[in-house]
Amino acid sequence: MSSEPKLSLVIPFFNECENVEPLHAEIESAMQTLDAPWEAVYVDDGSTDGTCDRLLAARESDPTHVNVIRLRRNFGQTAALAAGFNHARGEVIVTLDGDLQNDPADIPRLLEELDRGYDVVSGWRKKRRDRFLSRRLPSQIANWLVSRMTGVQLHDHGCTLKAYRREVIGEISLYGEMHRFLPAQAQWVGARICEIPVHHRARRAGISKYGIWRTYRVLLDLLTLRFLGVHGTKPLHAFGALGLAFVAMGIFTLAVLTYLKWATGVSFIQSPLLLLSALFVILGGQSVLLGLLAEISVRTYYESQQKTVYIIRDVHETSQRERDPGGPAPPS
Repeated sequence: MSSEPKLSLVIPFFNECENVEPLHAEIESAMQTLDAPWEAVYVDDGSTDGTCDRLLAARESDPTHVNVIRLRRNFGQTAALAAGFNHARGEVIVTLDGDLQNDPADIPRLLEELDRGYDVVSGWRKKRRDRFLSRRLPSQIANWLVSRMTGVQLHDHGCTLKAYRREVIGEISLYGEMHRFLPAQAQWVGARICEIPVHHRARRAGISKYGIWRTYRVLLDLLTLRFLGVHGTKPLHAFGALGLAFVAMGIFTLAVLTYLKWATGVSFIQSPLLLLSALFVILGGQSVLLGLLAEISVRTYYESQQKTVYIIRDVHETSQRERDPGGPAPPS
């Protein structure tokens, strides 16, 4: 390319052979309205229907803008997006699905919101063109649950059409099915987030890769995200609180057992409360020890990789030369 792109479109594909050409045509049409260099990073997530051939054909027809990444097998949408993020060069990264249900014509509107000072702009499929029972209803429940547990109030966490500043994406690690929770992770690194309604279209070709059977994965990843977001740098606070609660229940059970001993003459060994009390105390001790092991793992992780527990947006400070005029000049 003659210049570095300002905008990168990251689009994962999995068995979307019939949608590649019309989607690329719509992207080219939408990008003509923007006065900025751009690139499209197409990620083939192990397709078996000829999708990769169509993507390579799009690259041959437009080598200036199109880059194609081919994964060795189907790793899932999160992994495909991570691969696209790692190869994208733009200052702004926009993601959308490869099934033509997202409208590339909405991209300029996302960029307008970024220009107003936001770091992440999320699409809201306000008039969603999917089946109610199998897609929309589970999505509404999931959106409510994600908003409650993460504190990020969005109508549509699952919409792939989003725009991010590169510095935000650079602070986020993707694994599992975490692509659904990118706005939540972005907020935890200090990003400013907004949501705008976008167009949503019925699927024209191909088969949906989503279903209600994926719900349990979302729930498990949501629990992981919640724990990492709240206790990622202080796991002992979570396990320690649980351990203290178990110990308290053990002491309370022992106190009840002692009262029954003096009030009714029931022997300790004749009551199941003694075993219950011992179980609570053991669980409490194990929880505290697990928290200590987690603390050691967290400290090893941060110290071995020289990672900080904070993220700086920008710095405004006086240089050493300005603070001490008689001192040596700062290195060039």
